[in-house]
Amino acid sequence: MKVTALVPVKGFSSAKQRLSPLLDAAGRELLAEVMFRDVLRQVVNAHGLTETYVVTGNDKVAEIAISLGSQVIREKAEKGETAAVDFARLELKQSGCEAVLIIPGDMPLVRSRDIEEILAQIPEGASSPCALLVPSHDRMGTNALLLAPPDIIKLRFGYDSFTYHMSQVSAQGLPLRFFENERIALDIDEPKDLERFLSFGFEDSETHRLVRGTLADKEAQRARSFGGL
Repeated sequence: MKVTALVPVKGFSSAKQRLSPLLDAAGRELLAEVMFRDVLRQVVNAHGLTETYVVTGNDKVAEIAISLGSQVIREKAEKGETAAVDFARLELKQSGCEAVLIIPGDMPLVRSRDIEEILAQIPEGASSPCALLVPSHDRMGTNALLLAPPDIIKLRFGYDSFTYHMSQVSAQGLPLRFFENERIALDIDEPKDLERFLSFGFEDSETHRLVRGTLADKEAQRARSFGGL
């Protein structure tokens, strides 16, 4: 089965609003960009994928994607993650894509080997239809989906998407397949996610250096504030 990777990414300027208590707008924008770069590098370098696409309506995101070796599917306007993925799935299916692996761009722990482990879950000689889900750490979100054909189930990202997607798999009469991966399970949405991210000790990424420096600066500011009392 030939699998194409799909990374949905919106413009960085309004990204990660829930990190506002820790990062200002510029900091959130930089973090979103750095995470995307790190994730896309790993996806592009993973063995076993036929192609990698980024779906976006943003010029800067498209430029970065092309510079890192990905192809781009352009939205006319950004309407949210679900709409972007649905638009891209239709484009890919019409171009002959057999299967799609959807990987969001805000999971900075993901490594090429994690992508390869997902692909290894496909039985040798398997044909569509099939679906494989990778849940978030709290099982409230869906952090990766392998779908063959690309439109085999309806998608709805956001709160409790994992339960929704599992119900859609059942509705199609397909076996419920999911794959646990602790690195893919961590996406960055809240300040506590950044601390969890650093706890893994991965120091080989731009995201790690940025987050470590950001949290260190915040701690230093807090210490100076207490020292001035």
